Amino acid sequence: MKITPCGGAATVYAPESYFTGKVLQTPIVEAEAPARLRALTVAFEPGARTAWHTHPLGQTLYVVSGAGRAQVWGEPIREIRAGDTVFFPPGEKHWHGAGPKTAMTHIAMQEALDGKSVDWLEKVSDEQYGA
Repeated sequence: MKITPCGGAATVYAPESYFTGKVLQTPIVEAEAPARLRALTVAFEPGARTAWHTHPLGQTLYVVSGAGRAQVWGEPIREIRAGDTVFFPPGEKHWHGAGPKTAMTHIAMQEALDGKSVDWLEKVSDEQYGA
């Protein structure tokens, strides 16, 4: 058993190269092999969002507070809110983030394949976000 005490994992600002707006990330777990689970809490200020990205083994989001948006490439934007669970299958190009006027926090869970859990792509434009 391993217990990480509250405050034992530092909260950091998400990299600007993969996010638009202010986003805070707090690691929950990065399991050692043979396990592959990686999870973190992600807090988005209003209007903040990820870049387009994919996950080799998929991703599950659990929205813990607020309301936001998520979109799969080629599909309409979907509204998400506290209590919702969102699953993106392996390789599905998507983005997610806060609503234009609402903050949103979710727990992001994904597995790593050969040490990699995400493939970052281009940023979501303001036009795409506002569609």
